[in-house]
Amino acid sequence: EVQLVESGGGSVQAGGSLRLSCTASGFTVANCVVRWFRQAPGNECEWVSRISSDGTTSYRYSVQGRFTVSQDSAKNTVHLQMNNLKPEDTALYYCAPEFCPRGPSISLIQALGQMRANCRGQGTQVTVSS
Repeated sequence: EVQLVESGGGSVQAGGSLRLSCTASGFTVANCVVRWFRQAPGNECEWVSRISSDGTTSYRYSVQGRFTVSQDSAKNTVHLQMNNLKPEDTALYYCAPEFCPRGPSISLIQALGQMRANCRGQGTQVTVSS
């Protein structure tokens, strides 16, 4: 069964840290491109970071130097380490797999990725207080 679970959110004060996890089952997430998105109340869904299957990473400008995305192949998980958090980082965070290798579950994975890329689904809540 194809599943994707975001976890690790919480409430911290400004300057604090959290590590988000994106754990997959039914497919190998390290073989995909994985993007993180977030949506704050009243705001549009926005892209946060990206990691390719070869480990190449990229970040939106406002989180560069503070966030780090990484793969944990042994746990079939992608992490988003968030340091020096700011109140404007408060949002629901989602991970979206893309460009995964074709296989019997590819349609399900693509549907899951599209949903998450539009900030729909479970997500994990991050709240940063000043």
